[in-house]
Amino acid sequence: MIAPRFRPWFVSLVLTVGLNAWGQAPAPSPPKPVAVEQLQKAWSAVVQVNARAIEGAPSAATLGKIRRGSGVVIGPDDLILTIAYLVTETEQLNIRTQDQKTYPARVVASDSATGLALLRPLYPLTAVAPVALGQASLSDVGQTFAVASGEAGDTMSPARLMDVRNFTGYWEYHLDTALYASPPIGNHSGAGLFNTQGELVGIGSLLMQDIMPASDPRSLPGNMFVPTELLGPYLQDMLATGSSPKSNRPWLGINAVERSGRIQITRVTPRSPADLAGLTAGAFVLSLDGEPLSSLALFYKKVWAKPLGPGVFELTVQERGETRQLQLEIRDRNQTIQKPAGI
Repeated sequence: MIAPRFRPWFVSLVLTVGLNAWGQAPAPSPPKPVAVEQLQKAWSAVVQVNARAIEGAPSAATLGKIRRGSGVVIGPDDLILTIAYLVTETEQLNIRTQDQKTYPARVVASDSATGLALLRPLYPLTAVAPVALGQASLSDVGQTFAVASGEAGDTMSPARLMDVRNFTGYWEYHLDTALYASPPIGNHSGAGLFNTQGELVGIGSLLMQDIMPASDPRSLPGNMFVPTELLGPYLQDMLATGSSPKSNRPWLGINAVERSGRIQITRVTPRSPADLAGLTAGAFVLSLDGEPLSSLALFYKKVWAKPLGPGVFELTVQERGETRQLQLEIRDRNQTIQKPAGI
């Protein structure tokens, strides 16, 4: 297989001119200078990640037994940053560089709070230099960035940063700050979002049909990226313990969505606290420990604010027109995740 080529003239052109052809308004400020050499270095640092779920891992039911995505080399010791769901409860991990060389690897850290994970190959990478981490903020909305995945045949492509706002996921996940860019790429899991100086500002998490805020009348498909600046305060903890202190928090074992201003359970993980308490899909959550809940984000934050240790949550739900009181055990999410040797 022939390795994809980095096309500096193409990257320079699209990042400098912008993405007006995508049907978006011109950037509110002049495009930033493009450092083609740094972008080429960034493209070379993106690797493909392949993983197989641990036999019997609960996450295999929703994330799949075989997973493939991307990661980006960020450390001089070949440390790779990727998205956590790609490697959660996995083993038989390997990475493939842009020159099509394959290396066995291991999970160094997987953090449920940030949604980020760290990997390291078992052997030194050949001629792959790490990239620097950067930041993107509201002042960068409208600017053009570059997206790259480790999928064979993919090239670096332009994407415009459309918004910076919070994100709440149905799987007990919340970010106070997330990056939303368009047009979307299909191979988004763990893909790198780079500024025009080749700094890594985001790691690909989701493909969304509409990334625009509710206040914006436009509907635009795109990707949500986890900001890499979330790694900074927790890097040393993740290297030392396999996760950040924020991930040591209670877990219910649910998927939930907001519908018409109400929180509805869409899935209950088998043998989770929610399952053992008798919570079922379709139920509406009315209150937690007697406090009404106005949003899914508030629900999650109240759960996470509860101290770990012996105790229960008092959950009031409505199911088929009947109101019920359930007691859910307080359980540490990190203690429920199956981990391969070495983490």
